[in-house]
Amino acid sequence: MNLPSLDAAVRSALLYADLFDYPLTAAELHRYLEYPIPFPHLETHLNALVPTADWLVRRGAFYCLAGREGVVAIRKERAAVAAHLWPTAVDYGRRLAALPFVRLVAVTGSLAVGNTDHTADIDYLLVTANDRLWLCRALVIGMVRWAARRGVTLCPNYFLAERALVLPEQNLYVARELAQMVPLAGAACYAQLRAQNRWTADFLPNATAAPLPPVPIPPPSRPLPLLEPLLASKVGQPLEQWERTRKIRKFTTGRPSTAEAAFGPDWCKGHFDGHLARVVQELEGRSGAGKQEMG
Repeated sequence: MNLPSLDAAVRSALLYADLFDYPLTAAELHRYLEYPIPFPHLETHLNALVPTADWLVRRGAFYCLAGREGVVAIRKERAAVAAHLWPTAVDYGRRLAALPFVRLVAVTGSLAVGNTDHTADIDYLLVTANDRLWLCRALVIGMVRWAARRGVTLCPNYFLAERALVLPEQNLYVARELAQMVPLAGAACYAQLRAQNRWTADFLPNATAAPLPPVPIPPPSRPLPLLEPLLASKVGQPLEQWERTRKIRKFTTGRPSTAEAAFGPDWCKGHFDGHLARVVQELEGRSGAGKQEMG
């Protein structure tokens, strides 16, 4: 992989974040930089770069692209919304972790980076026990419906089985999503997920640890301790197959095939809105224009 220059890497990281109206602190710039560098060296470089680069602006603790200073206020507003939503996300994350076959619960999407508006839901990635992903998902959806009756919108849109932790799509977008997700329960499984996706270091060499300190939630207590052993036995296998077959049929009937929405025995990736394709397209367009400006 050919490394960009440090200046180009800084601009690229800001361009990516700007797609989401999200200025970056120096620490965040370092984490999501496509360039291996110690943090103190980056700080020194930024201090020298700000007065000379006409494309870079610093406002307080935040860095953004010139002409986009308004995103600083947007970030502060969204951070306040996220701070209000986080306790709910943690509470339901604890509840999800207590369900049978759940091995990892992690917050993903806009809430993971504190960039949430009032319309956002709470996105989760879950890792499940092998051979019971679809039964686990059915139980999770029961929790989603229970939360909805209480005015809380949960969106567990990515399920992986323990034996399927290597993510097939290996690009900057997926690397960012993986690096910024916040694990709530299942520290050992999270470590395995990161270890089996070391390719992310090719894109984000400074983002090897979790983005935030571990969230201190108590270990989940199983409300129905006998349910998992029962469903893990041969009794659960036909139920798993039935649930998998009917849900995959429902998800794929009348919908175009796309890598963003994929289903199988070991994964359920319910990304139907084409978000990745739009981000990649817009990023490529902005990056091309940026290279011309810097050139």
